[in-house]
Amino acid sequence: MKTRTAQLEDAESIARLVNAAFHPERFFTDGDRTNPEKVRALLQKGKFLLAEDAGALAGCVYVELRGERGYFGLLAVDRAWQRSGLGSRMVAAAEHYCRAADCRFMDLTIVNLRTELPAFYHRLGYAESGTLPFPSDQHANQPCHLVKMSKSF
Repeated sequence: MKTRTAQLEDAESIARLVNAAFHPERFFTDGDRTNPEKVRALLQKGKFLLAEDAGALAGCVYVELRGERGYFGLLAVDRAWQRSGLGSRMVAAAEHYCRAADCRFMDLTIVNLRTELPAFYHRLGYAESGTLPFPSDQHANQPCHLVKMSKSF
């Protein structure tokens, strides 16, 4: 497994992987989670770390530096690699990147309706730290909000 930083030309592959990995959210939202244009816009503010297996994209995570706080999101693992530990390794890579940039905290957000996710992040040392409204540019078909989770280094 090779890890590298994404380039603009990776935007379509990243969008495909994220949309496939976020398919379980279709019970509360319509449409894709992202698209190549949104990925390119994120690449102007932060980085995507990619994991590749024999040249094929196996996982990704978006990471952004926000002063003393790091943020990661859009953690996505190809179906063939799920439950292999790759998701945890991608989070560890995001944390390493932020620690190396002198961040003291790491933040993420999850939607409250994804009830299986808090336990995964708790195992990685994250705790709930607040809530945010569901993004207005995404369309939910039922009431929901984001849960902020954080960890200190």
